[in-house]
Amino acid sequence: MKKITQMAFALHSWLGLISGIFLLLLGLSGSALVFMKEIDQQLNADRLQVHPAGPALPLDKLYRQIAGRHPNLAGIAWLNPDAPADRAWEFRLYQNDGKLSTYDLGMISINPYTGEIIREGRLRDFNPSLMHWILQFHWSFQLGIPGLLLATIFGMTMLLSMLTGLIIYRKYVWRVLLFRVPIKGKNWRTRTSSLHRVIGIWTLLFNVIIFFTGFWMNMFSMDPGYWKKQLTPAAANTLSTHSMDSLLAEAKGAMPGLMIRNIYLPTQPGKDFRISGMLHGELPLFHNGNSVSVDPISGKRSSLQRFEDLGFWAKLESTFMPLHTGSFGNTGVKVFYVILGLLPGLMSITGALLFFRRRFS
Repeated sequence: MKKITQMAFALHSWLGLISGIFLLLLGLSGSALVFMKEIDQQLNADRLQVHPAGPALPLDKLYRQIAGRHPNLAGIAWLNPDAPADRAWEFRLYQNDGKLSTYDLGMISINPYTGEIIREGRLRDFNPSLMHWILQFHWSFQLGIPGLLLATIFGMTMLLSMLTGLIIYRKYVWRVLLFRVPIKGKNWRTRTSSLHRVIGIWTLLFNVIIFFTGFWMNMFSMDPGYWKKQLTPAAANTLSTHSMDSLLAEAKGAMPGLMIRNIYLPTQPGKDFRISGMLHGELPLFHNGNSVSVDPISGKRSSLQRFEDLGFWAKLESTFMPLHTGSFGNTGVKVFYVILGLLPGLMSITGALLFFRRRFS
């Protein structure tokens, strides 16, 4: 067992050293994104607040307006269909410029009463939104598809680092959890080691959840077929022959009482109009488990998914995004996520200090 511990220690040290700076950046950006909507609203309060002037424009009018401004879209997502009446509508633009060096996503904010474009641009640019830039940085380090793969790999290395850390500190787990291992020492090295050990054990479960869900949701970046697909620029838009409003009415009628959180608007052949959200009585953790899809050609429902009908793994998988982002909780839960989200970076710093101390002392 001693040899296994020594091997685990060596692997743990090198994993932390190689991926440390990236884990620090992921932690900082991820913690900021926990309050992404709130921060974005505060930074752009004067722009994103609108004045209701009668009923909102038809969704179909805005859909065709966006498609006219961006003639080669892979799809459009309406991000805040549950927005209050005085908020601009936010849309994510799925683009593909045929380059692996860019992860080509865009966004547009529109006044739903006038059709005025409030802000518009690509997520790889600071303008139109710092928070949306941070979002794409968190996904891909702003390095395109290779960066997306890199973030996925670092999710794997963090999981392996936690496994090796558990092997190293296995004798301390219960003592730390029962507050029997204080953070103290005679010098900075022993204090740093103690801090590294205690924080690592206390945040183990949280970090497993965060990095596994992040890895799982980005696992498509490891598919060679996805890379090949990204080399083909998006074709010219093929818009729905039915209005988005009629498709939305059809979808709502298929699942009455659905609290809609996201709406997908198709711009390419073979893609369906889709709404997703949560039913009354369900926990916010499962807010993406229900969906209705409508064929934009026939205008008829093509599929319906209820959370209660999903298998065990599908139910569990539907919780990955809320668990990763903390979006299922109140302000207290989000603050908890922010604090714990910063700790992997602290772990990488303390780990690096210990590594260099041992190597050069």
